[in-house]
Amino acid sequence: MTKTDLVSFIAEETGLTKTDAAKALEATMKGITKGLKEDGKVALTGFATFTAKQKPAKEGRNPKTGETVQIPARVAATVKVGSKLKEALN
Repeated sequence: MTKTDLVSFIAEETGLTKTDAAKALEATMKGITKGLKEDGKVALTGFATFTAKQKPAKEGRNPKTGETVQIPARVAATVKVGSKLKEALN
């Protein structure tokens, strides 16, 4: 499912126009991003928990040349699936 497909689904399910559904989806994504930046965690009970996790700097290798490369520290987003979503998929 693409973002466009999801916007269409939201519009059909809620009766919103596609424009309003797109705005709602954008606001949701911005809210999740803001929550991760400010609090480090966003929990949507039963669906998923998004967590911002600090990854330390490390050495890696360029697979093509074998050269050692320094990989900088970064923040990565992780997602843990909730129980209701697990049940829906199985």
